[in-house]
Amino acid sequence: MSGGPKVAILGAGSIGCFIGGAWQSAGLPVTYVGRAKLAKDIGKHGLTLTDYSGWQVRLEPGNVDFRCRPEALEEADVICVAVKSADTAEAAAEIAKHAHEGATVVSFQNGISNLDVLAKALRGRFEIARGSVGFNVAYLGNGRFHKGVAGHLWSERHDATQAISERAGTGPGALKLSDDMLGLAWGKLLINMNNAVNALSGRTLREELRKRDYRRVFAASVREGLGLLRRAGIEPGSLSPLPIRLLPAILETPDWLFNNLFFRMWKIDPKARSSMSDDLALGRKTEVDYLNGEIIRLADQLSMDAPVNRAIAALVHEAEDGAAPLAPAALRRAALGR
Repeated sequence: MSGGPKVAILGAGSIGCFIGGAWQSAGLPVTYVGRAKLAKDIGKHGLTLTDYSGWQVRLEPGNVDFRCRPEALEEADVICVAVKSADTAEAAAEIAKHAHEGATVVSFQNGISNLDVLAKALRGRFEIARGSVGFNVAYLGNGRFHKGVAGHLWSERHDATQAISERAGTGPGALKLSDDMLGLAWGKLLINMNNAVNALSGRTLREELRKRDYRRVFAASVREGLGLLRRAGIEPGSLSPLPIRLLPAILETPDWLFNNLFFRMWKIDPKARSSMSDDLALGRKTEVDYLNGEIIRLADQLSMDAPVNRAIAALVHEAEDGAAPLAPAALRRAALGR
């Protein structure tokens, strides 16, 4: 029997469908707002969720309230924004027009600045909360969504998110609450520096992370970000037991050590890829300007430079225009100049 806050997932793609499906399976009432193609797939096949551990849930087609119009936001107590970062302003306009005042709006998007866009458009009429998704989800077709890596869902602590957390339980859709979501968001962004490296490699996450030259690029981008955050007086949080400041040194260890010791800490499905890799494969514009680009903007604000992240962002834009994937040493030279 369903209960708790009425939830709407605005931008119900891979991440949104997984969150919504996990919460619905735990008894929360969920409405999904997304693209017509996905509505057709789920309308025919239902919604099936799986993860790397073997967990599985299936919702029958008739039990999934998937719509394609923003009017579906009208009855929601909590609106989870899962659109691509470039679409945040449009999503805010739809919420302002269709949702009822006082609803809680949670951004489960990449990057840092999306919350500012939402707050500017909605503050005073809605509760705004920062969220974070610590895992990736792949759409396998026929209404099937697979969580390929370990990680948790996080949100700022509000009355509405507390209610969802209590109802969602401890499974793959568990919602953890924090009073320092900005710090966690910066920590998550540093982890997401690997999205671009993975996309440029053209390989699965497991294949990419096993190669030291790819990890050296990832490590350099994180180290550059940490230095800028330190200069700005921002303390990044960690979404895992591993302190984020140790990550660059761990990534740079030789393959024999990393693959036989540290790599065991990450539970990564053999087929998992980053969302940026998926975007390149589908010919879509990536979110690199909302990931590595956040580090570049922070550097600009501090009148400093971010040469590693600037080089990586440029390489991703070249890949968007059709440039081929880069081998480990080639990416290291292109991004680090050595």
